[in-house]
Amino acid sequence: MDEQALFTRFWERESDTTRRVLSRIPEGSTYRPDPKSRTAAEIAWQIVCEERTIVEGLETGTLGWAGAPAPATMAELLEIYDAQRADVTARWKALPAERWAGTVDLFGRRRSASEMAWSFFFDIIHHRGQLTTYLRPMGSTVPQVYGPTADEP
Repeated sequence: MDEQALFTRFWERESDTTRRVLSRIPEGSTYRPDPKSRTAAEIAWQIVCEERTIVEGLETGTLGWAGAPAPATMAELLEIYDAQRADVTARWKALPAERWAGTVDLFGRRRSASEMAWSFFFDIIHHRGQLTTYLRPMGSTVPQVYGPTADEP
C-alpha cells in the first residue's frame, strides 16, 4: 500500500470517529473551559473547514483559509459534515498521484503536499481530542475513539 492509499484509509476511518465525537456536542451549548478557549461548536466548525480546505489545497495546489460562516445549530453542522465527509473521502481517492507527490502553496511558500495533508490530518485529530475533554463538562458522553471510554466500555 502506498502512502496516499494509507492516508486515505486512515482518513476514512478517522472521519467516522470524528462524526461520533461531533454528534455528542449538545445543541445550543456555549461551553468553553476557559474564557480564552473556543466553544465546542467553534472547534467543531474548524474541523469541518479544515477537512474541506486540505483536500481543496491538494487539488488546486494552493492552500488558503476562507472561513465560512458557521451554521446556527449543531444539527446543521452535522448535516454539512455528513455530506462533506462522503465528498472529501471520494476526492482523496480520486486525487491524482502527482498532486499527492507534488507541492502546495501556503502563504507564498511551496511545501510538500503529502506533508501538508498529514499535518492538517493530525491537527484535526488534535481538535477532536479537545472536544472529547469538553463533552462530560457539557453534560454529554464520550464515545469510543481509540478504545473504550467510561461511557462506552
